[in-house]
Amino acid sequence: MTGIVGVHGIRHTRTSKAQLTDDWSRALNGGLGELDMPDLPAGALELPHWTGLLARGANHLGPEEDLFDASVPLNEEEADFVATALEEVVRQEDLARVQELGLQTLGLPQLWPARLTRLVMAYDRRFPRGGGKLFVSTMREVRFYLYEPDLAAQVRALVAEAFGADTSVVIGHSLGSVIAYDLLRRGEIAPDRTAAVHTLVTCGSPLTIPSVRRGLNIADGEPLKLPSGIAWVNVFDPGDFISGGTGLSTLSPEVTDAEVNNGIGDPHSALRYLRTTPVARVIADDWR
Repeated sequence: MTGIVGVHGIRHTRTSKAQLTDDWSRALNGGLGELDMPDLPAGALELPHWTGLLARGANHLGPEEDLFDASVPLNEEEADFVATALEEVVRQEDLARVQELGLQTLGLPQLWPARLTRLVMAYDRRFPRGGGKLFVSTMREVRFYLYEPDLAAQVRALVAEAFGADTSVVIGHSLGSVIAYDLLRRGEIAPDRTAAVHTLVTCGSPLTIPSVRRGLNIADGEPLKLPSGIAWVNVFDPGDFISGGTGLSTLSPEVTDAEVNNGIGDPHSALRYLRTTPVARVIADDWR
């Protein structure tokens, strides 16, 4: 039986594990259908609900208290992290076009620092459907994982429990791709549960951003690495505002990039990524 562990991204405190598993299974089966492959066997996908852990913890991210809602002001550390990350992905020509403009907020939170507002306006020139605001929201949560080590360890431990002796493929979306990579590179899964793992699939990964890698203690210029024997397929959409529209292969010879087109509605959508041919091929090859 194909054993898949999925690691979801942000904003799922109000979604159950059962619903997430059903949604991911439908999407993966859609991609397999395009290759004339049968649906996943029952129980083939294990999807640990790590945001559920955060909600139960009562310290942060409870369903009634969303620390990253647009109405919650950024603290100084968040604003600096997000602004630095934007500086690493924004096009300089776009930034130059807004430097001479007044700080028209255009619906942006007026309490944002001027530096961040200008960067979001510049990023929106490339991703005009609110990509800048969505980038800010996502990076706040990414930073939370990177700089709350005790909480991050709890998340990784929960995900590690999902691995079984037959787990062969790990799929991570968005922040889930950071968690999956971090877990594998740390070797925090019991050896008898990692023996069969041969492929990591990352989708819409913010690992493209130097600030994110530095948060994992990966120095600038240092290649991304996985344990021996694990292949890495990174699926990206050039219109994805979270990854900056770029792949990971330039950062490591271990990564094989696969470019896809998820459409203009939500190119960062997990379900759209999971339906793509590169993801389906990894699963199909595992069956052969």
